[in-house]
Amino acid sequence: MNQRKLILDWVFDNRAAHPDKVYLTQPVGGGKVIDYTWDDVVGQALRMASHLRAQGFQPGAKIAILSKNCAHFVMAELAIWMAGGTTVAIFPTETAEIVRFVLEDSGASLLFVGKLDIWPQQASAVPASLPCIAFPLAPPTKFDTWDAIVGRTEPLAQLPRREPAELAMLIYTSGSTGRPKGAMLTFDAVTRATEGMVAHTRAIVGQVENRMLSYLPLAHSFERAWVECASLMDGNTHVFFAESPETFLADLQRARPTTFISVPRLWLKFQQGVFAKMPPQKLDRLLRIPLLGRLVGHKVRKGLGLDHVMRAGSGSAPIPAELIEWYRRIGLQLVEGYGMTEDFAYSHTSSETQNAPGYVGVPMPGVQVRLSDEGEILIKSPGQFVGYHRRPELNANSFTEDGYFRTGDRGERNADGLLKVTGRIKEPFKTAKGEYVAPAPIENRLNAHPIIEQSFVSGVGQPQPYAMVVLAEDLRARIGDPAVRAQVQQQLASLREDVNRELLAHERLAMIVVAHQPWSIEEGLLTPTMKIRRNSIEAAVADKVDGWYSAGQTVQWA
Repeated sequence: MNQRKLILDWVFDNRAAHPDKVYLTQPVGGGKVIDYTWDDVVGQALRMASHLRAQGFQPGAKIAILSKNCAHFVMAELAIWMAGGTTVAIFPTETAEIVRFVLEDSGASLLFVGKLDIWPQQASAVPASLPCIAFPLAPPTKFDTWDAIVGRTEPLAQLPRREPAELAMLIYTSGSTGRPKGAMLTFDAVTRATEGMVAHTRAIVGQVENRMLSYLPLAHSFERAWVECASLMDGNTHVFFAESPETFLADLQRARPTTFISVPRLWLKFQQGVFAKMPPQKLDRLLRIPLLGRLVGHKVRKGLGLDHVMRAGSGSAPIPAELIEWYRRIGLQLVEGYGMTEDFAYSHTSSETQNAPGYVGVPMPGVQVRLSDEGEILIKSPGQFVGYHRRPELNANSFTEDGYFRTGDRGERNADGLLKVTGRIKEPFKTAKGEYVAPAPIENRLNAHPIIEQSFVSGVGQPQPYAMVVLAEDLRARIGDPAVRAQVQQQLASLREDVNRELLAHERLAMIVVAHQPWSIEEGLLTPTMKIRRNSIEAAVADKVDGWYSAGQTVQWA
């Protein structure tokens, strides 16, 4: 009986079909890049796989990667799979404590160390007994290097195969609350989900070369699935890597992507960058003028490096409907999708015919969905994980009796079957009046305002909730000007009134507090995918909250 193709089979077929086609483009500094063909990528992976096998690791051994996105991340993952192992990717921004936890929890047998910004802080988390290999772009170390090993090692004599039920990956969640959990994904789940993603993208992009820029963390399921694995399966995709935040615009201009996926905070920052060059009111007037509006929209997209994009998507967190509408007005058909680590980001997506701002779309082929009595979204996906590593107590509560995953997200569906995610089942907090407040819908309303980059709503045990906001970058640079500060204060006061008019009495905001600096990943206030860590922000401001309420001002400065 013939076994259905798995992702490694697709990789070997792509190498055989077009060995000299450039697959990965890696910037190496100073505007220079290195192109890797399919033959380069698979050939180096086979040599590294031969080295890994020679170490005598057990079948299914967990092998970790700690690196920012780069070509050798993809090669290392392939080598791990070819050697019979399971990949454990660690977010490159994680603290030493989390790095140590993931290495111990996974039982990692080896660590690939790659392109990193904070390696001196993370190095202490790596046991001296753990074998390590350094990528070409890694910080200086005493570890054996990728290039040296590949240069002296013969490739595997036969192309390896994996079984559908074998584990391909342990993906550790980014940990918005508590320590991360390792979701176990099989080769069958990874392959079947990826097949659906490739078919979806190809239906939009067609047979032209699909170009993508990889910059969201590859340790996260969103980028891993829709960029890495989709490109490994679709031999007509060219992946470019970003070098650094400072070179991002140049990296984007180099790639000129046809497919571009991002997260809400970055979509918002792109918009705010446009507004910093042209006031939103003026841009709005120009966009309303026939013909001229199309030319202006194209100029804006070209300035962002997105003028070739045929498929633009947002995921990982809810995006304000107003932001989606703005991108569509400049000619970018931005759509929202919905997926989780636990279904390998294969759940819901929008299309040109099935979409609405504020909705995440309809189930992708093979996905089953229903809502529980309390509105929880329950998913059964071809990309579904088999459970959390070493967490039997979590596994017992994560599935319904008939195999649906309990997402923890609350949702609703409209008459056309489009799904809207309205918050988290366990996210609502109780005020002093004993009534629950769901923060996410209020935050979405606040985030739609152009002067706000991010927001956070809380107020546990207080008479009314409050909101804390991070101002847009251009305003933060000018907030020392008394006139600018007064204008911002007035805008926030008006925003609070506008938002409160749409809320129930117990949900209305007592005040808006302006954060004194942006929340950051390094401070532990954002996840590596830039979602807010609610518990961490609440803890950081806990000693100030009572004072804010006592002051009685509707707009305050932290």
